[in-house]
Amino acid sequence: MESVTGSGRLRTRPELMAAYGLGLSTLEKWYRERAANGHPEAAGTVGRRLAWDAVAWDRWYTARRPASPVQPGLLTRDELAAEHGLSRHALKSLWAERAVNGHPEPAHRVGKALYWDAGLWAAWYEEHRAAEPAEPGDLLTPAEVARVLGLAQSSVAVYVKRPPAGWPDPAEEESLAGGRVRRRYRRSDILAYARRRDRAGENAGENRAAR
Repeated sequence: MESVTGSGRLRTRPELMAAYGLGLSTLEKWYRERAANGHPEAAGTVGRRLAWDAVAWDRWYTARRPASPVQPGLLTRDELAAEHGLSRHALKSLWAERAVNGHPEPAHRVGKALYWDAGLWAAWYEEHRAAEPAEPGDLLTPAEVARVLGLAQSSVAVYVKRPPAGWPDPAEEESLAGGRVRRRYRRSDILAYARRRDRAGENAGENRAAR
């Protein structure tokens, strides 16, 4: 079987357990009985662990499980990560430091899975991010933003005047002589925008392929 490393689209059993609040014995049982229940075949390995395509596994699990008891507006850690362009590791770190940073408590639990109020979490995260001091080298000029995103400087100039969906606000704005404005953007905000942009492009491609 093919060994795959560094792929965000594959999930091992421990990752499935953490994401869905499931037990190892349950996952192993489902896989043993895949001929009868339609469980997806492993797509490869990560290290020595079997791994499954995240989209295919989620589609199978969603069709299998009963209607969710979770109320609308509640999101898991993975869903928050996708919504805000963060990594799962970043979300876990924020949660681990909740005694210091004021991270909201979960609004709901299903087994080991935690759910947060999407609006409350987003408001907290905006305040948290605004309070974070900028690290040296973290603030980018529009020219540097263009290099990070692989765009022409003229494209970023257009984005500044007519922001596309998800374009971040500047971290700093300074008025200059002649009515000009100097803007700098957080590197983390630009990288988060790039991830959302790339993910939206992948989803659009998948939708076209499904037609």
